Amino acid sequence: MGCTEGPNINSFALVSYIPDPLGGFLDRLRTDLVCDCHAKAHVTVLPPRPLFCESAEAWVRMRERLQDIQPFEIQLGEIEIFPVTDVIYVSIASGYERLRELHASLDTGCLEFQEPFDYHPHVTLAQDLANGLVEPAVKMAHERWRDFRDARTFTVDKLTFVQNTLANHWTDLNNLRLDGVAAR
Repeated sequence: MGCTEGPNINSFALVSYIPDPLGGFLDRLRTDLVCDCHAKAHVTVLPPRPLFCESAEAWVRMRERLQDIQPFEIQLGEIEIFPVTDVIYVSIASGYERLRELHASLDTGCLEFQEPFDYHPHVTLAQDLANGLVEPAVKMAHERWRDFRDARTFTVDKLTFVQNTLANHWTDLNNLRLDGVAAR
């Protein structure tokens, strides 16, 4: 997610940023696919949603539910595309069920939201592309991913609570280490 721009809106998410070198590679690929994309590579635990409580209360609820969660590994899979939305993404080969469990444990109370699609953990590469740009983007993503030689795994050891702005830029609000110790 990334920098601040414009007034904040009632749209929040919980993400795990992907560290370098994998994260840097995915950031560059995202920018090549969608030139105005400034979001940092991440896997989303709670997709964007309005809150029905103050953000401070939501953060307390998340910390309570996450206090006993230990770090875990994610291995990325293949380049895929969601058929209804044409979102291009990298699948989760390992750690998928762990992410679904976290999502289910957090999607309650003031954090609960009727999401437009079932939760499907992934790493978004491109979305909202014009029709003629989807196929070339998928081809480029496949080629670049095939040529990537570093590890396709990372440890989810910190989660970041983020808020969106009117300009669709995400602001980091809080971090939590999965050993239960607040990072800030």
